[in-house]
Amino acid sequence: MAVNVDYEHLETVLCNTTGQYPLAERFRALFTLKNIGDEKSIDIIGKALTDDSALLKHELTYCLGQIGNRHANPILIKVLEDVNEHEMVRHEAAEALGAISSEDALPYLEKYLHDPCEAVAETCELALAKIRYDNDPANQKEREENKSMYSSVDPAPPSVKTRNVEELGNQLIDTNLSMFERYRAMFALREIGNTEAVEALAKGLKASSALFRHEIAYVFGQLQHPASVPALTETLNDEKEAGMVRHEAAEALGSIATPEVFEVLSKYKQDHEAVVRDSCVVALDMYEYETSGDFQYANGLETQPQQNMHALKLNQ
Repeated sequence: MAVNVDYEHLETVLCNTTGQYPLAERFRALFTLKNIGDEKSIDIIGKALTDDSALLKHELTYCLGQIGNRHANPILIKVLEDVNEHEMVRHEAAEALGAISSEDALPYLEKYLHDPCEAVAETCELALAKIRYDNDPANQKEREENKSMYSSVDPAPPSVKTRNVEELGNQLIDTNLSMFERYRAMFALREIGNTEAVEALAKGLKASSALFRHEIAYVFGQLQHPASVPALTETLNDEKEAGMVRHEAAEALGSIATPEVFEVLSKYKQDHEAVVRDSCVVALDMYEYETSGDFQYANGLETQPQQNMHALKLNQ
């Protein structure tokens, strides 16, 4: 069935050209464009990157990576090269280049391997490893056989060496391994997804790397397992924790939507850090969606299922 797309309206909402659209509604427009996924949608998403909200720009770059079209590469490279941009946005731009997995991006990622911002440097390391893995013919069979139950394009494929939770948990926190290998253990634990796996993943929230801790929170948002709520709540409560980690914890709590989550998120709607405040506002909107029974979160296209920040990473 053909779908009529009102690109002009979606651009007006996403870019908030009239100044009347709240952040949650702009996110819904973003996810609608992400699900359309054509070059026109990419261009509109790129236009919104002039916004002041680091949270929105972070999600814009994430969605560009998930669309997987090389048309987005110049937009993402521009964000990565802007050293005045928020570290969370630059990191997400590097990760998105890894998700698109075009070898054209390799020189730009190599350029920032030693960026002063640790999260950006580590993300470039991961993105380089992923692109090389994806484009190595020797990995083709493993990639075909190692299909995730999640539709998101992740920074690393799940490990296939073991399904033992204890072994994977040990690999997860082993700093002698490369970040790419530790991420592979992380996503393998996500695929297992039981309480034991959640408890193993929670240990990653004590890692020294803020990027790593942020990714654990992201995975918890995908899993939507109630057993992760205490660890995520502790992370959000820690005002000394990096903003990029606390924001991801807030989003994850919004997608899990157990009864205690509403109170936790409401507490930080006025947080001192903008990205955390914005995340809690959007997460509360997600919470209302998760508890409403509605089929669609981003309903810009009534004929096409849309999902929220973490559900869209779950199962389109």
